[in-house]
Amino acid sequence: MSPAVPPRQSVERLAVPAPGWRDACREALDGGKRFCGAFATGPGSKRSWHALFAHGESTRVLSTVGAGGELPSVVDFLPAAGWDERESHDLHGLRFRGHEPLRPLIAHPPETPSWTVPVEGEGVYEVAVGPIHAGVIESGHFRFHVVGERILHLDLRLFYKHRGLERAAEGEELADGLAYAQRACGACAVANSVAYALACESVLGLTSPRELRRARTLLLELERLYNHLNDVAAICAGVGFAPGNMAFAALKERAMRLNLALAGHRFLFGSIEVGGSRLELPRALVDRARGELRELQRDTARAWREIQFSPSVQGRLDGVGVLGRGEAARLGAVGPVARASGVSLDTRAESPGLWYGSSFSAAIPPAAEGDVAARLEVRALELVEVFAMLEELLRDPVRPDDAKLAGPASSIGVARIESPRGETVCVVESKASRIRRLHLRTGSYANWPTLAAATAGNLLPDFPLINKSFELCYACADR
Repeated sequence: MSPAVPPRQSVERLAVPAPGWRDACREALDGGKRFCGAFATGPGSKRSWHALFAHGESTRVLSTVGAGGELPSVVDFLPAAGWDERESHDLHGLRFRGHEPLRPLIAHPPETPSWTVPVEGEGVYEVAVGPIHAGVIESGHFRFHVVGERILHLDLRLFYKHRGLERAAEGEELADGLAYAQRACGACAVANSVAYALACESVLGLTSPRELRRARTLLLELERLYNHLNDVAAICAGVGFAPGNMAFAALKERAMRLNLALAGHRFLFGSIEVGGSRLELPRALVDRARGELRELQRDTARAWREIQFSPSVQGRLDGVGVLGRGEAARLGAVGPVARASGVSLDTRAESPGLWYGSSFSAAIPPAAEGDVAARLEVRALELVEVFAMLEELLRDPVRPDDAKLAGPASSIGVARIESPRGETVCVVESKASRIRRLHLRTGSYANWPTLAAATAGNLLPDFPLINKSFELCYACADR
């Protein structure tokens, strides 16, 4: 299932003069690489701008410095970079020539026209929802531009609780920086932690031996299991199907209790370390876990059949919240959202530091229409895969293991991990074994703009269902 001696994800770093920035980005795209994030570093006149492009197991990091804090924008041919440019403008003061208007993202000016897209016409009005909601959820503001009940455009406003975790981590020892990445999001704690650990180990010239890869992959799939069960429950709630909502919520609870038994925490906090793994599961505990997972798989299949054969549920899913394949690719969608639109992208196939191996392939539904039905089906298909992988990963006891020295140290490490919501990218720059810069771009961060795109043209009462079919994290943006 996994190679005996895995290579590491490789990093290629290129310095680009500011006048050649657009050409360098175009060249990366034309060469078959895909954009997977951009970020700024440095204060004042030393501000630098970096963009990441991935292909297979390699990542190219392009870096440039703009004169007077100004750089040419790439959003005209790379719209997926829109949020990254807006964020770096707000946090670092970088200006992007050609990105007009450069609306605030992290900053929250009080004037509504300063951060929304103007929508005009007969009968157009606005509906504001949030940032305080009726449920116990994070803060997020949705401003709908509608005619009647038809949504013309949706403006998103997040970052109400931006914590500055990346900046706070600067100067910390590499091992201590793990706490900042782990706490970016509770539901993605393992994915963020593994991405950080692998980035640090790339800096230190370490590679992951067999048991370390197995332990981390086991934790990643346990995290994916309870998240997917939760997401199916949320979609059932979105259509008012209480039996499905309660059934999958109960299944999620069982999965989280198994997390507690195996790793000591329902959300798997504290289960990942930099440079090794202390996870130890003796034979009796492994056998117990496999038995519970088989029962959970059987009950999940039974609950899924109830959804499949409920006409009132199925009738609410088809054709709602469509994100077409072209739009998903254009906006850089990742994870189940991308796969539901027919984009065959799953970073588990590009993760040599884990257990998946080169034979892993993305789960694409037969009818990848990019609607709520397709996003639900992707999770059902992946649940089957997750149970099969957990069965394999728990075939033997799990023992502690340490990373091994495999090459020279480096000043930068990049890791890409498939979280339950899609590709999470972590960049660690180091100096004297301390964090010089930490950057974390999660699957939710990448997918929030695609939610807005999928919402346009739908009825306002359908938005809760569309939103639940994406089920994105607010905390991942509020890092």
